[in-house]
Amino acid sequence: MFDDWLEKYNYLIELGKTLPVIDEKFRTDQFLISGCQSKVWLHAAIKEGKVIFTGDSDAIITKGIVNLLIRVLSDEKPDDVIHAELDFINRIGLNEHLSPTRSNGLSAMIRQMKLYATVFKMKGA
Repeated sequence: MFDDWLEKYNYLIELGKTLPVIDEKFRTDQFLISGCQSKVWLHAAIKEGKVIFTGDSDAIITKGIVNLLIRVLSDEKPDDVIHAELDFINRIGLNEHLSPTRSNGLSAMIRQMKLYATVFKMKGA
């Protein structure tokens, strides 16, 4: 969709601006993702058998990354989240254009989303 990385970064910034507001009660240490350079909060709930993610960050590009992951993984069954192949991240070159700490944060966000889905699956939700 975009030819250069400046356009991709601008898109991530725009995604960050459109991230739905997370309920303030989930902006606590309990929902912080460890391993991220910025503060990232991630919450998951199960509704009608599907995982619904909400999130936020104190950094606009990271907020865009959170929104991108939520768009891909939210409103899916736990099994689908657990087994999601997120090859698009490498295909669009996101990992290679992020700083090492942001790349680690991206991996931590994905791990946490899959962990939430695993817990819901184990609970039979």
